[in-house]
Amino acid sequence: MIMSLRRHYNIVCSICVFLFLQLVNGQTITVLEEGTNMAIPGVALYNLKKSKTLVTDINGQVSLSSFNTNELIFFKDFLYEKRQLTKSEIIKNNAIVYLTLKVEGLNQIVISASKFEQNKRDIPQTIVSIDAKEIAFVNPQTSADLLENTGNIFIQKSQMGGGSPMIRGFSTNRLLITVDGVRMNNAIFRGGNLQNVISIDPFAVQHTEVTLGAGSVVYGSDAIGGVMSFYTKKPQLSYKDESFVSGSALTRFATANSEKTGHLDINLGFKKWAFLTSVSYTDFDDLRMGSYGPTDYLRTEYVVRQNNEDVIVANPNPQVQIPTGYDQINLMQKVRYEPSDDMHFDVGLYFSTTSDYPRYDRLLRPQGETLRSAEWNYGPQQWFMGNLQFTKLSSSSNLYDKLQTTLAYQNFKESRSDRNFQSVLRETRSENVDALSFNLDLEKRFNTKTTLFYGAEYLFNSVGSKGEEQNIETNIAIPNVTRYPDGATWQSIAAYTSLKYKPNPKFVFQTGLRYNQVIARADFTENNAFLNLPFNNAEVNTGALTGTAGITWSPSDLIQWKLNGSTAFRAPNIDDIGKVFDSEPGAVVVPNKDLKAEYAYGGELGLKLNFNDKVVLDLATYYTFLDNALIRRNFESNGETEILYDGELSTIQAIQNASKAWIYGFEVGVEVNLTKQLKLRSQYNIVGGSEDNEGIEVPIRHVAPNFGRTHLIWNTNKFRFDAFLVYNNELSFNQLAPSEISKDYLYASDENGNPFSPSWQTFNLRTQYQYNDKLSLTASLENITDQRYRPYSSGIAAAGRNLIIALKYIL
Repeated sequence: MIMSLRRHYNIVCSICVFLFLQLVNGQTITVLEEGTNMAIPGVALYNLKKSKTLVTDINGQVSLSSFNTNELIFFKDFLYEKRQLTKSEIIKNNAIVYLTLKVEGLNQIVISASKFEQNKRDIPQTIVSIDAKEIAFVNPQTSADLLENTGNIFIQKSQMGGGSPMIRGFSTNRLLITVDGVRMNNAIFRGGNLQNVISIDPFAVQHTEVTLGAGSVVYGSDAIGGVMSFYTKKPQLSYKDESFVSGSALTRFATANSEKTGHLDINLGFKKWAFLTSVSYTDFDDLRMGSYGPTDYLRTEYVVRQNNEDVIVANPNPQVQIPTGYDQINLMQKVRYEPSDDMHFDVGLYFSTTSDYPRYDRLLRPQGETLRSAEWNYGPQQWFMGNLQFTKLSSSSNLYDKLQTTLAYQNFKESRSDRNFQSVLRETRSENVDALSFNLDLEKRFNTKTTLFYGAEYLFNSVGSKGEEQNIETNIAIPNVTRYPDGATWQSIAAYTSLKYKPNPKFVFQTGLRYNQVIARADFTENNAFLNLPFNNAEVNTGALTGTAGITWSPSDLIQWKLNGSTAFRAPNIDDIGKVFDSEPGAVVVPNKDLKAEYAYGGELGLKLNFNDKVVLDLATYYTFLDNALIRRNFESNGETEILYDGELSTIQAIQNASKAWIYGFEVGVEVNLTKQLKLRSQYNIVGGSEDNEGIEVPIRHVAPNFGRTHLIWNTNKFRFDAFLVYNNELSFNQLAPSEISKDYLYASDENGNPFSPSWQTFNLRTQYQYNDKLSLTASLENITDQRYRPYSSGIAAAGRNLIIALKYIL
C-alpha cells in the first residue's frame, strides 16, 4: 500500500515538474506600458550576447521558448526605459513585463552632475533640462536661443552671429560648455563675450542640461558660474532581424531676418552597428528690429566702399541692421558598435563653420561726427571635433560597475579683420587652437545606499596665431603683432572623486573633491618686435583643490530641501596671460605673466513645494564670493602707460588678479496644472552683485537685469499651443558697470543724457500641429507688438515682429 502511494506520488510530482518546465520553457509573455497597461508591440528582446533576438507582436506578446530558465533577457524600445530580467523572474511576475515611458522620466534623469545617470531629485544643485521634444517645439535658430528658452539663462549678442550666455552673474570663460561629455572651453576662451555655443547644431541635440552654479569638482577650471552640457543624438541599433532605418527632414523660414534653414538626419541601424548622419544649413539676411521703442537703436547710416573711397550713406530703412547677415553649416557623423549589451564604442565627428559675419557693435562706434570703422568682420568661426568613447559595464569588478573613457581632438579656427574709416590699412588676425583631451570616469555602487564616482582628466591645447597689415590699394601685406603668442601651450591634469550616500528615500548626501594642476607657457619674442615687453617668456604653473558638499532632504511628497556649498576656480589661460587687443576705444590690452588662479566660494539653498502635482513651486537663493578675480585694469609696461597700437596711441591695460566680487540672487519657478490639457509655467530671476574697483564697489558687467518669462500652454492630441511673455527689468545709469558706461553708443539715453538699459517685454505665440505620425508644422509669432529693444550689454537690437514657420517630416 505504502509502495503504491509512493509510486503514485512520484508520478504526480513528475507530471507537475514536467508541466512547470513546459510552462517556463514555452511561456508566452505580455509586455505592457506601466501606468496604462497598454500592450507594446515591436519591443526587442535579446540575450547578453545578442545571439537570440525576438520582437513582441501587435498584442505585445512573445514566446520565451528559445531562452533558458535563468538566462538574462533584455527588453528595449526607443520610447521606453530599457529593462532586464531573467526568464524565471518573468514567470514569477505572472508572465507580464512592464516598461516605463522615457518621456515621463527624461527630465528627472540627469547625467551632467556626475557624468553618470542620476535622479534629479538626488542632486543638491539646481539643474535645468530641456529635451528633444521641447527643442523641436521651441524651434530655436541657434543653440544660444535654445539656452535662452530655459528661462534661467540670459543671452547677450554683440552681433547676429552671436550668443553669450550669462548664468547667475557669470559669463564667458567663467562658464563651461561640454558636448557629449567633451570640454569645449579652450586656451583662448576670453573674458569678453563669446559666441562658440552657436557652433553646436540645435537640430542634432537630444537634450541639454544646465547646472546653475559651480561644477569644478567634475569639470575643473572655468566651471564657476555654471556648466552647459549638450548631449547630441545617438545612433539607434536594430533589435530585429532586418535593419532599422529612420530619419527626419525639416525646412524653416523666419521673416525678421529672412532665415532659410534646411536639415536632414538619417539613422541606419543593424544588430551591432549603427550610423547617424546629420546635416543642417542656415542662411540669415540682415536683421530687422521693432518699430516701437528707443530711437537710439536705429541704424540711420552705414559705410560703403564706392570708387575706392569710404562713404557714409543713409539707411533707407533704419530698422534694418546693416550688415548683420551670415550663413552657417553643421555636419555630424556618428557610429556606434555594440558587441554585447555590457560594452559599446561610440565615434563622433562634428564640423561647423560660418561665413564671415560682421561684428555689428563695433560698426556702430562713432568717431567725432563719423563712424570709426569701415569694416569689422569675424572670419569664419570653424569648429571640428572627433571623439572616441568606450563604455563598459561590469557586475563583478571591485573597481567599477560602469567605466567610460573619452578620447577627443578638437580644432578651433577664428579670425578678425578690421579697417578704420577712410584708411587703406586692413588689420587681420587669425587664431588656430588644437585641443586634445582624455577622460576616464568610473562609477561603483557598493550597496543600495552608497555610490562612488571618480576619474581623471588630461587636457592639452596648442595655440597658433598670425597677424598682418594689408594695404587694400596695393595688396601688400606685412607682418603685424599677433593677438596671442604663436606656439603657446596650455595643459591640465586632474583627478576627482565624489560620493553619494542615500540611507533612505528621503535623504541624500553628496560630496566630492578635485585636484587640478594647470601649466601654461608662452613665448613673446616675435611680438616684442612690436610691444617691447620687459620679458620674452611667461609660465603659469598652478594647482587648485576644490570641493563640494550638499544634501537633499524630502520629508514628504509636499516638500523638498536642497543645500549645497562648493568651491570653484579658473586658472589663467593663454587669453589671460598673452593677449593683445583693443579692448575699447583708446585702450589696448597687453600680456601679463604674473597671474594666479581665481577662486569662487559659494552656497545655494533650494526649496521645492509640490501640491499634489497641481501646483509646483521651485525656489532657490545663492551667494558667491570671487577672490583674486582676473579682471582688466590699467597697466604699466616698461614704465609707460601708453603704447602705439594699429596706428593709435592707446592706454595700456592688462588682465590682473586685481579684484574681488560678491554675487547673489534669487530664483522662483512655478507650474500650475489647471487641467490635464492646460498649464501655466513661469520663471523669474533676480541677480545682484558688485566688484572691487581700486577700493570702490561698482556694478559687475555680467550681472544681468532681473528677467523672466511666463507661459500658458495648452496640449491636445494634435495641437500644442503656447502663449508667453518674456520680460526684462531696467538697469539704470548707476547700475551699469564702468566698462558698459564707456560704450554709451550701444545704450538708450535717459532724461539726463546718460546711457541706460530700458526695461522691455514681448508677447509671443507658438503652436505645433501634428498632422500624422510623419508630418508636423510648427509656427511662432514672436514680438507681436513689434517692440524695439536691445537686451542688456548687447550690440544688436532684437528681432521685431517675427513669423517663424517650420515643416518637419519623419522618414
